[in-house]
Amino acid sequence: MPSRSPGPFPDSPDDATVTPSPLAPLKHEVFRLLWSVTLVANVCMWMNDVAAAWMMASLDASPAWVALVQTASNLPVFLLGLPSGALADILDRRRFFIFTQFWIAGISLLLCTAVLLDMVTPVLLLALTFANGIGLAMRWPLYAALVPELVPRAELPSALALNAVAMNVSRIAGPLGAGLLIASAGSGYVFMLTGAISVLSGMCLLRWQRNHVVSPLGPEHLGRAIKVGLQFVRHSATMKSVLLRVSLFFFHAITLQALLPLVARGLGDGGANAYTLLLASMGCGAVFTVVLLPRLRTGMSRDRLVMYSTMLQAAMMAVVAHAPNVYVAAPAMFICGMAWISSVNTLTVSAQLALPDWVRARAMSVYQMAIMGAGALGAAFWGQVAAFSSVQSSLLMASVSGALSMAAAWYFMKVNISEEDLRPSHELPVPAVTSPPGDGQVLVTIEYQIDPLRANEFVALMEESRRHRLRQGVLSWNLLHDIARPERYIEQVLDVSWTEYLRRFDRHTGADVTLRDRKLAFHVGDAAPEVTRYVVRIPTV
Repeated sequence: MPSRSPGPFPDSPDDATVTPSPLAPLKHEVFRLLWSVTLVANVCMWMNDVAAAWMMASLDASPAWVALVQTASNLPVFLLGLPSGALADILDRRRFFIFTQFWIAGISLLLCTAVLLDMVTPVLLLALTFANGIGLAMRWPLYAALVPELVPRAELPSALALNAVAMNVSRIAGPLGAGLLIASAGSGYVFMLTGAISVLSGMCLLRWQRNHVVSPLGPEHLGRAIKVGLQFVRHSATMKSVLLRVSLFFFHAITLQALLPLVARGLGDGGANAYTLLLASMGCGAVFTVVLLPRLRTGMSRDRLVMYSTMLQAAMMAVVAHAPNVYVAAPAMFICGMAWISSVNTLTVSAQLALPDWVRARAMSVYQMAIMGAGALGAAFWGQVAAFSSVQSSLLMASVSGALSMAAAWYFMKVNISEEDLRPSHELPVPAVTSPPGDGQVLVTIEYQIDPLRANEFVALMEESRRHRLRQGVLSWNLLHDIARPERYIEQVLDVSWTEYLRRFDRHTGADVTLRDRKLAFHVGDAAPEVTRYVVRIPTV
């Protein structure tokens, strides 16, 4: 039997606009704790990668085996991004975060034990490196989803910039620390140190208190959660635009990092020292820019900041390609680091502000997969270009192509962030039914009476409604127009089940409230639009 109830609920206020200090997020104890743990984890990641690559070179000097270390480390992030993001949205994030920390600690200690017992083989080293990558794949979308709940909305850009600082500092400290320890004690002690540090970090995380609210509807099924996450991204114009830009940026910008060892070797007295100096210069440029980002963000739109930063990065990449010595290349790498963090941080902020909390980890895992996939494809493609031409030609072509493609994206597909209110809104009453409707899909109809003179405006608005409904995870959406009664329009929404229909009530945001009020403004009936709910019954033969 269908049940009837009125619809809409009131709007929610917007946040005030504030420009906080770049270090403001660190005053929040929980953010400071998780940021510190993440910084340490990133340092350990780089130390492990360096030690594993060095050990593989001693076990089997074949370039193919040595290159597979990076593949084993990064592949899990690409393969397991969506499942780990879905789990981060389903499970208790505190327990999941602690689990990933002890997982990484356990893998490091296993590898250390195998090294000390002289049991390491190339296959075992790759397997344990892959297992360590699984821990990192689980952690990234989880931490990305946690950050917005740890700091006020106005401080989110600064918090994300601090995360980029942690990554760039670890990019310098990790390889340096691993190199010193390998030279003095051996690779096994690198794994021992990272394992011990990871255990201590896990113990620190046990101090973290977080209230996990369990849904009375139960957790989402993993497969369904992944599908809904992909559906949200597909129907979010902002996320699609951000994904396009971050993919274009990494496909071209990764060329510099991929070919940097060859660039360093071609510089006057180039070698390992020159390579380290260039990497450090880029990291320092990124760290330095964190102080400037708040002022840059107030002076221009996010879309324009991304475009200008990309142009600057492309120009400096061309300079590095033709630099005669490190005295020219190092300052160019410093500016590259500045442009890199400006682009990536701005795109990450745009992605975070476009996501409600219920789908944040899943959508950010898609964002991370776009970065990893574009970077992997870009490195392979421009590496082949360099093989057929030269390193300088490849870098120059990548810089020109990157600038032109980002300019085209800026011109044809602007990121129009309207700062939607994506905070949860629970003002819409959950429908009361006399008995559970049982299995079957749920069809909801909403009947509107619309002035025919405003029909075109209403239909245009309903296209926005379609995107909002599909972002919430519905199976399908239709708008029906009564031929006999031109003023009568019926919105049809189909859900997988009654449980999934009720789950959408927890996904309503302030933006959905605003949209509902805009639709109601077109309704000319004496009563509110009539809402009817059906359970789809398929007769059995």
